[in-house]
Amino acid sequence: MFKFIVKNLQYYFKKKHYPDYWKEYTESLKNINNKSIEDSKFVVFDCETSGLDPKTDRILSMGAVTIYNNTIHVKDVFEKYLEQEIFKRESVAIHGLLKNGNYNQCKEDLAIKAFLKYIEGAIIVGHHINFDINCVNYALKRMGLPKLKNKTLDTSVLFKKTKHQVYSDVYNKVFSLDEICEELKVKKKDRHTAYGDAYITAIAFFKILGRLNRNNDLRLKDLFYVPKMIY
Repeated sequence: MFKFIVKNLQYYFKKKHYPDYWKEYTESLKNINNKSIEDSKFVVFDCETSGLDPKTDRILSMGAVTIYNNTIHVKDVFEKYLEQEIFKRESVAIHGLLKNGNYNQCKEDLAIKAFLKYIEGAIIVGHHINFDINCVNYALKRMGLPKLKNKTLDTSVLFKKTKHQVYSDVYNKVFSLDEICEELKVKKKDRHTAYGDAYITAIAFFKILGRLNRNNDLRLKDLFYVPKMIY
């Protein structure tokens, strides 16, 4: 009983002493479920990393763009290059980010703090977004903060919903961003840069919504619904 009380007191004081910017971020996410798609704020996000393990690798760059009222707000973008605490030469061929490249780098905690401000009140969208979210969550853990609270949408999952349910093989397939862009005829400019991939994904997201809203009755909650497979 004593250990239980101590544990809960520790949790209470830890939560109480979160920084103001974290409290503002969590407060902004209330009541977003009651909005329409048009009135919802979507942040399409991507990050480039030193490797494929969110726990041990690090974020090298972060890119995001905001969608609101059926518009991509190209003047309100997020782009940060982070100091490379962990550098893996073999990954440079993918993202092109050198350890001492010619771009302004900032510390991880400052980039994450700015990102929390950018995603206030937003639903986060991305291609295979769980990886990017996990990378941010481990960064938050290093800062002594909880995981992200935003709801998320994966364009890979949404794309599959544009296919008929009877095609179960489609739902078992893993679609790359390149494959989706090819079918949706999205130009792949600045591919494999964080902001470039975020913008490409935003265009793909728009086109997927168009397919899902053929009857003009698409609701926000429909985007989170996962249909049962028919085999």
